[in-house]
Amino acid sequence: MYSGAQISLYPMTGDFVGIILGALSALDPYRERMQVETDDLSTLLVGPPEVLFAAMRDLFVAAARSGEHCVLHATLSRGCPGEPDDAICYTTEYGGPRQPLEERKAAALGSVSAAPVTSTSSAAQFSLYVMGTDDHMDEIYGCIDFLKQSGVFGGAKNFCTRLDGDAGAVFAAVEAALCRFGPPEGHVTIDLTVSANSPTRR
Repeated sequence: MYSGAQISLYPMTGDFVGIILGALSALDPYRERMQVETDDLSTLLVGPPEVLFAAMRDLFVAAARSGEHCVLHATLSRGCPGEPDDAICYTTEYGGPRQPLEERKAAALGSVSAAPVTSTSSAAQFSLYVMGTDDHMDEIYGCIDFLKQSGVFGGAKNFCTRLDGDAGAVFAAVEAALCRFGPPEGHVTIDLTVSANSPTRR
């Protein structure tokens, strides 16, 4: 199953180039397990979800540790019928027969509990889109119920859900949302924005 992300990193400082280039070294441990393509708008990451999310998390945390306000925006997709399967996306973490929703919610909660602690406080908002299935709202409501129990639920917003907490738990929650909800081989997408060190009080 094809899975990937188009990501853009925005440090809100005059030294944005230095922060971005410095943070890119955080991707080095993952480069052999994913494809990386960069242009003037974004960087495409293609690989198994557990690698993609770890790489995005570490990139974001490395930039945020500058102390400057940093934002990462990502468009995530798995199972897109317009993209061919790619061996680099093979995962043993996800797939197989579709489990009951309650079992998937429990697995999602377990992955957030096991997330590494980065000591980087973050805020995020994201929208989940489950494609091509009549029960897509059941899956979305199931995901929202999981998020409310996850410890990082920050509240419902128009068209999206807010998350607040350590970046490790926040990225783990979004990974679970993408991979635990919707058909195992179905098309699911997420629009994600993550922020750290914002000068704006909530």
